[in-house]
Amino acid sequence: MLVSLGLPVDRAGASSLLTAEGIATVAAAAEGAGFGAVFTTDHPAPDHRWLTSGGHPTLDPFVALSFAAAATTTLRVHTNLLVLGYRNPLLTAKAVASLDVLSGGRCIIGVGAGYLESEFLALGADPTSRGDLADEALEVMVAAWRAEPFSYTGRHFTATDTVVAPAPLQRPHPPLWVGGNSLAAMRRAVRHAEAWAPMPSPRGSEAVLGTPALPDIGAFASAVGRLHELSEAAGRPEPPGVVAIPRCLSSTWGEHWVPQRALDEMAALQAAGATAFVVNLPGESVDAFCEGIEKFQQSVLVHLPG
Repeated sequence: MLVSLGLPVDRAGASSLLTAEGIATVAAAAEGAGFGAVFTTDHPAPDHRWLTSGGHPTLDPFVALSFAAAATTTLRVHTNLLVLGYRNPLLTAKAVASLDVLSGGRCIIGVGAGYLESEFLALGADPTSRGDLADEALEVMVAAWRAEPFSYTGRHFTATDTVVAPAPLQRPHPPLWVGGNSLAAMRRAVRHAEAWAPMPSPRGSEAVLGTPALPDIGAFASAVGRLHELSEAAGRPEPPGVVAIPRCLSSTWGEHWVPQRALDEMAALQAAGATAFVVNLPGESVDAFCEGIEKFQQSVLVHLPG
């Protein structure tokens, strides 16, 4: 049961965490505690309103994860979630392959269509085409990771006998985890990915997050059932895995969390179909965050079913 822990590079003012030493210390502590991976989010150019109304700053995911990989030997490094429409897919394929090579084949590439319209516009991307851009990017990246000449005419680029090399160490490519709660995201996961990564979101959040609500474990279980139906209809022998985010650990920066509540929710999610987890922990300094890692290891990780 892989559990991926958010690197604490999203806390404004937490200067000790935004250093090479801080990332290395936290990543090594996560590896030692038994976490399977660490992750970062992807917000290269958000607007001020979003940042001051619940959003968060973050480092570039590939740079931050390269420092985590360099400080560890078995810990996987995970993008959660890389917004596919923000970049030319060939540049994304190159960055992923580079990180996979230098980490010794430890990448997990969580991807999503994105939702923040202002960020799309700031980056010169069309928010109304985010789903099409995501589908296109997945096709292009999978082709590029063969490290062989290929041609593709995209919405905004033309690749002719293009080669992206070196290839990732993981073959045919690093695991893809497709995020989003919509049927389109599920179909994308069935078509391309090793796992589907929905997000817990309350009713009424649809317009803000650009994805259907997933308010409770009952809704999660129903969605997993739908994913399995889509997999069967597509002729996929085994459905994608399902990556769950416990609500009590979805955004706990600086907040108190209760170990038994976390353990109970994760056990219920696993019973409903979760095969991996994504969690955040509080802590505004390296020492405080590492104390949280130890607490989570002793009170939750060692007790998880499976």
